[in-house]
Amino acid sequence: MTCRDVMTRDPRCCSPSDTAVQAAKLMRIEDVGALPVCSGAGSRRLAGIITDRDLALHVVAEGKDPQSVRIESVMSRQPITCREDEDLETALERMESNQIRRIPIVDSEGQLTGIISQADIATRSHSREKTAEMVAEVSRPA
Repeated sequence: MTCRDVMTRDPRCCSPSDTAVQAAKLMRIEDVGALPVCSGAGSRRLAGIITDRDLALHVVAEGKDPQSVRIESVMSRQPITCREDEDLETALERMESNQIRRIPIVDSEGQLTGIISQADIATRSHSREKTAEMVAEVSRPA
């Protein structure tokens, strides 16, 4: 199985210049806890990733104005990725070793084509053992 077989295709993304409020609203609309950040309007070049946890810890908990905080100031840059044609096992290993719950999928030119979440693995990989192992490893205390 490859990443292409399991990924959610063409995920919505935000841009580095979007505000925390815009990202949070898009997360609500899409019912997701993370958004890939693409380099600009109309671009699919992956620049980072922003999570609901990033917004909670780096905007809300620090008392910053979510209307003015730009995603570029709180996003994770250079996120761990996999290519579409890589084996799903590679994605699982990267998620486990980096303790991440989602991994952006890119093509050979670094363009965002999908994302794999724990839920994607649980519902599409057909391997309960791999799902259980991945969840346990990602969730273990640092």
